[in-house]
Amino acid sequence: MDVHQFATSLSYGDAISDEMLEIRKALQQNGYGSEIFIKYYDNKTARYARDFREYRNFSSEENVVIFHFSIGSPVSKMFFRIPDKKVMIYHNITPFTFFLDHHRILARECYKGRLELKMFADKVDLALGDSEYNRRELEEAGYRRTGVLPLLLDLSKFDQNGDPVTNEIFDNGKKTLLFVGRVAPHKKFEDAVKVFYYYKKYFHSESQLILAGDYRGMEKYYAGLQRLIKKLELEDVHITGHVDLSELAAYFKAADLYLSMSEHEGFGVPLIEAFYNRVPVVAFEAGAVRETMNKGGVLVRRKEMLRIAALIDRINEDGEFRKKLIEGQNKALEKYQKDNVNWILMEHIREVLRK
Repeated sequence: MDVHQFATSLSYGDAISDEMLEIRKALQQNGYGSEIFIKYYDNKTARYARDFREYRNFSSEENVVIFHFSIGSPVSKMFFRIPDKKVMIYHNITPFTFFLDHHRILARECYKGRLELKMFADKVDLALGDSEYNRRELEEAGYRRTGVLPLLLDLSKFDQNGDPVTNEIFDNGKKTLLFVGRVAPHKKFEDAVKVFYYYKKYFHSESQLILAGDYRGMEKYYAGLQRLIKKLELEDVHITGHVDLSELAAYFKAADLYLSMSEHEGFGVPLIEAFYNRVPVVAFEAGAVRETMNKGGVLVRRKEMLRIAALIDRINEDGEFRKKLIEGQNKALEKYQKDNVNWILMEHIREVLRK
């Protein structure tokens, strides 16, 4: 028997796509045949991908298929028709209300996606969230057999010097605050800008804010950010657009602190990447952020921007406090060691096979 994966897309540098490749590697190392069946891919991932319509030639009642749930996916129709044993991984759907003023189509798709999630509750053998927060959502949606599979991450990809041009531009002696994520309303980029305004004005004038994320499709929200930056007469705010791995590695190397004001996270991969890069993290407590950080970093519960700016200043200036934060983050990372997550994955596969 084999264990295959279904998803809508396999994209270079995407956190879920990276996890799919790591799952495939783990399954093959444990002796299972394993392929990834998708609808869309890019040139850098083509060698790992198969068209989902090919799966008719692989399907078997003895197989297990892992489906990475996503909204409006044509792959889901095939997934729920095949006779194979079924595991679904839920990476969360952003509540539609975040998009109402910025992207009505995406708001509609997110609304429909949560309805679709409930429709599949009795059609899978096991439903997994990549956090307890996501698992609880599955339970509330009516799924009877649920579990947690933390994202399987290859953090060693950051063991590099980073893009030399990016290093030259941003490793410039300024105190650097960093946030990484798709430019979207629920990520609350505007709140990171407001915190930076106070930090730059009252604590450290020689500072910069790097907001690393793709804004394609979110031009309306992006334009609002630009208006805010102009209104505050802020300099040294850099919204990068899409970045590749070498650029991202350079941004983490330049960063003195990672700041997340996001109000919805089903997991929060960049938080863990910041831990790995020994960058202290300050994050607003929302969604699965507390769980992801696993007692590392600093959580804030209220968006008092001046107080958060003062906290950032203390972390940047108090060497002993900073050292203790990084030590705590290093300990928190133990949860995400590959061997631990691989073992959890295999236990879930064995559970489905015992059914």
